[in-house]
Amino acid sequence: MTSASSPLAGVALHWIGGLAAASFYVFFRGVKKWSWETYWLAGGVVSWLIVPAAFALGLTKDLPGVLARTPPAALVWSVLFGALWGFGAVTFGLAMRYLGLSLGMGVILGFCAAFGTLLPPLFHGEFMAIVGQLSGRVVCAGIGICLAGIGVTSAAGWSKEREMSAESKQQTVAEFNFVKGMLYALASGVLSAAFVFGLAAAEPIAQLSVEAGTSPLWAALPKLVVILAGGFCSNACYCAILHWRGHTGAEYGAKTDRAGERVPLLKNYLLCAAAGLTWYLQFFFYTMGESKMTSLKFASWTLHMASIIIFSSVIGLALHEWRGSSGRSRGLLVAGIAVLVAATLVVGYGNYLAAPTATAH
Repeated sequence: MTSASSPLAGVALHWIGGLAAASFYVFFRGVKKWSWETYWLAGGVVSWLIVPAAFALGLTKDLPGVLARTPPAALVWSVLFGALWGFGAVTFGLAMRYLGLSLGMGVILGFCAAFGTLLPPLFHGEFMAIVGQLSGRVVCAGIGICLAGIGVTSAAGWSKEREMSAESKQQTVAEFNFVKGMLYALASGVLSAAFVFGLAAAEPIAQLSVEAGTSPLWAALPKLVVILAGGFCSNACYCAILHWRGHTGAEYGAKTDRAGERVPLLKNYLLCAAAGLTWYLQFFFYTMGESKMTSLKFASWTLHMASIIIFSSVIGLALHEWRGSSGRSRGLLVAGIAVLVAATLVVGYGNYLAAPTATAH
């Protein structure tokens, strides 16, 4: 931990990142006459290649030199974990496609929070040391509260799904398919946790960036360049398969669709660019927030997941995805959001206890 640690600022930055993650898919809703794989890959080029490189070049020192000096093993593992996470991103997009924001986020991120938060300290043999101190026990309690809140919000989504008619579901989520959506959500929750391992594998990149003169606040940005490049590879391969199967590869430049109707190409590209930029900002603020946490920064993933669910639930309400559901379902949703807010505060307090100014008292 450095003198720059500030758990309160870290929590706030994680919340901003959660807002970006929860809202990026809204831009895709405005894309017309394109297949899912077309707008997903168009946005992905921005979020996984262009924007990470632009931010790292602008805010860090000697990016090309840092990557050239990085041990090959760190690069390979970072890319591989990024590719695994990339398959999680693919299934995330498909789960959102079939379930919508309100139901999809709760289920997906429940798995992400559990696997992404607990597996790294268990894998590195650090878990017992963490629970051996008060601050660690408080953080673990916060993680438990977060998982409970995710359970409540997921229950709200299940309740809504049972109450709404098929027609109502199709009106709010055009391609609603509960079975497909749940299978993709399960796959996404497990695979997306690989991102945390990618961040750990890429730690030598951050250290080299600091040695080159980069502020610790921005030192993780070069890590994102490598990890997200791996994510792009897996997403691009999957979208290429879909293009081949559906003969949709020409959509990127076609001015009319197969029915002869005009395609708003410029608008589609602008919306995809906005979605891609917004998506990237979740990890831009995530890495900033993590840099502000204490030695218990492993809980950052929980904060990220909780904040995404909070904001995605609110956005889902604003987009009328809960229209036709009962007061009980909406009440469960509000209760789940309240529990998640409490969880983020408990995790933040645990990190505060781990700070020297707190432990010294």
